[in-house]
Amino acid sequence: MKLKKLIKHGLNGVVVFCTILSSCTMSSNKQASYTAEMRAPAYPLITIDPYTSAWSMSDQLFDIPVRHWTGKTQSLIGAIRVDGEVYRFLGKEDIPLKAIVPMASEGAWKAKYTTSKPSKNWFKSDFNDKSWKEGNGAFGNNGNQNAQTIWETEHIWVRREVSGVDLSGVSKVYLRYSHDDDFVLFLNGEEVLNTGNSARDNRIVEFDASLLKKDGNNVFAAYCQDRGGLAYLDFGIYVENDREQAFSKTAVQNKVALSATQTHYNFTCGPVDLDVRFISPLLPGDLDILSRPVNYVDYDVVSNDGKEHEVQVFFEMTPEWAVNSPSQEAEVTRGTINNLAYVKAGTTKQEILKRKGDNVRIDWGYAYLVAAADQDKTVGLGDYNGVKNDFKQKGMISSQLASKVTRPSQEMVSMFVCDNLGSVGLKPAQSTVMVAYDDVESIQYFGDNLKAWWAHDGEVSFDEVLTLAANDYVSVVEACNKLDNQVWNEALNAGGKNYAELCVLAFRQSIAAHKLVKDKQGNILFLSKENFSNGSIGTVDVTYPSAPLYLKYNPELLKGMLNPIFYYSESGKWTKPFAAHDVGTYPLANGQTYGGDMPVEECGNMLVLTAAIAHQERNADYAAKHWEVLTVWADYLLENGLDPENQLCTDDFAGHFAHNVNLSAKAIMGVASFGRLASMLNKNEIADKYMSAAKDMAAKWIEMAKDGDHYKLTFDKPGTWSQKYNLVWDKLLGFNIFPKDVIQTEIDYYLTKQNKYGLPLDNRRTYTKSDWVVWTATMANSNEEFQQFIDPLHLFVTETEDRVPMTDWYETPNARQVGFQARSVVGGYFIKLLE
Repeated sequence: MKLKKLIKHGLNGVVVFCTILSSCTMSSNKQASYTAEMRAPAYPLITIDPYTSAWSMSDQLFDIPVRHWTGKTQSLIGAIRVDGEVYRFLGKEDIPLKAIVPMASEGAWKAKYTTSKPSKNWFKSDFNDKSWKEGNGAFGNNGNQNAQTIWETEHIWVRREVSGVDLSGVSKVYLRYSHDDDFVLFLNGEEVLNTGNSARDNRIVEFDASLLKKDGNNVFAAYCQDRGGLAYLDFGIYVENDREQAFSKTAVQNKVALSATQTHYNFTCGPVDLDVRFISPLLPGDLDILSRPVNYVDYDVVSNDGKEHEVQVFFEMTPEWAVNSPSQEAEVTRGTINNLAYVKAGTTKQEILKRKGDNVRIDWGYAYLVAAADQDKTVGLGDYNGVKNDFKQKGMISSQLASKVTRPSQEMVSMFVCDNLGSVGLKPAQSTVMVAYDDVESIQYFGDNLKAWWAHDGEVSFDEVLTLAANDYVSVVEACNKLDNQVWNEALNAGGKNYAELCVLAFRQSIAAHKLVKDKQGNILFLSKENFSNGSIGTVDVTYPSAPLYLKYNPELLKGMLNPIFYYSESGKWTKPFAAHDVGTYPLANGQTYGGDMPVEECGNMLVLTAAIAHQERNADYAAKHWEVLTVWADYLLENGLDPENQLCTDDFAGHFAHNVNLSAKAIMGVASFGRLASMLNKNEIADKYMSAAKDMAAKWIEMAKDGDHYKLTFDKPGTWSQKYNLVWDKLLGFNIFPKDVIQTEIDYYLTKQNKYGLPLDNRRTYTKSDWVVWTATMANSNEEFQQFIDPLHLFVTETEDRVPMTDWYETPNARQVGFQARSVVGGYFIKLLE
């Protein structure tokens, strides 16, 4: 693809805040149906890809700092000055807590530890730990940047002694901790924390200061269990810093509402009203715009008392957007491009595609703040506190720096736009900013460094894409409004208001957990990242639950999710007779890095999804391209799928086992899918063979799994049960190889097993997976039954105390997060729309 060269001078990798000329027509932005006025666990603000991601994790936009999905501060601050009075409406300064007992991010700490089970009094203050090893915290396996002592066993016990704790003048004390997975903490022999089976990063909770001795030693005793994947243990005690917010007065938030691509806030700021909209143009039907690394933030101000008021608006970002750790060195400079003024920040090392893993942020490319270069706007950088004081006192920024090399952890720099709207009355004053990211190189794919889709192999520069985004603003927002209304109406009609709200919240989260690129041959690659799971890229059993969103709105994106796995086998790089689990660790897609295989799981997933694509497209052309490897996988399921041996599957949180009934159902769906594909390709003998085999397997499944009024968890264990969500494809793809009374029997039984916040995954534990709940609900024959499953899930989303981008793994009795967040699998909520 060739674009007309719009700008001669190119930029390197960038994050951009760009104020579009306020002459842009804004009326189109009013057309979206902001119907989901729900309390979300976290509100999407900037959602581009797994790296460029910013969320409001509180009820009001100004309650806490804006954060990356990982929980790290990704500061955005917005303030409005009305007749000299300043109101903060966006974000909050992240005034760091003061370490009394520091975590490893402030420096390694010494402790005794053992990986062999100690005696029962190991947590007591007077326990003799002389035989234990000595090491520096934090403790974790490779891949954890703050891990000072490598821990690679399942269990670890740690004792840390601290003396001289000074709490004079302190009103509040906080426990800060990170762990993966189960974590128990004792202080001076008393248990103070027990997380159960969960993983958390940088969690902060208020702590009872009376438990700390002011004189003498305090003994912290910690236990952690690693259930697989990452392993980590770190903790500390902190107190509040005495520095105050520069913008202490806040606006009054009147509402927050969500649509598929937009988050809309309304505020009262004294005598004026302020609308702010965060727009992510993740349009599945337009891959250039979907992959375009640009989000819009638009705002308009109008008088609410009929009088004229002098108004200035302030937006600020920081170099935190350009680093993984605030201790990294970044350079901040400013300049101009044609009619744009900018300020940019980026790490001085620029180690492109060097960092991989789960709980990390990008540290290559540049963070840009850009605005139209006109007399009403000031774009620049300056002292973090001085800039805000200037805005408070004068409504303008007078002191600026030309450039600065800084470490955010030591000295923060303000990157700002100050917009003088002048006198504002009943006619709204309107403007727009853009947040964008050019990561230079996005993915390493089997040795090749690939640029994002929008760059078209380097033919399109960032200058061009930024200019296109500004020029296309009106048409893009109109397209977003149209899509928003479509998604809302289709979900509402399919499953009711609560279901529609879940879909609206899932839309951006799912898409932005991927990166869209193309390989050297031009094939589409839509690569997922396992956020807060293990950081894998292109995971098949993440693709499988995510697929319904893409099947509904553009199957090409689902092909982009399957293509890496097909290539991996067809190239000979993966030689096993079943599908791989993943193709690497994000952003390096050079081959499977997960420690175990999931043969039946992944073969079934690939076959079912290939058939689902054919069903949506009304042809099997895509399957024909991959027929040889699909045949290998189908034969594997024929031989091994009916009664699976002891092998991993996607739901093995409570341990894997043999004779898995739901995994067997997936294998049967996979065999039937292959038969359907053969039929569509006029391979009639093959079609008869595999469809007959699937029907025979289904009959045996019923006989083996039957357990009175339900079907078992494993064929060999009566008195057990599990969600059989894989059977949904029998309905959606029209196989009809399981009698309808089998499904109804399960649905009826499930409705007797629900807790307040939903249906558990199986009889072993009370937690569930939200994606599978929606799949199970879709198996129901009536909307009334469907909503009986959806309403508790909706209640979880709106009541959970865990303020993170929607988790898919939580406890059904109390709505607590077990693990995972911001994952793409919530795209599975759209499965009801495939009926």
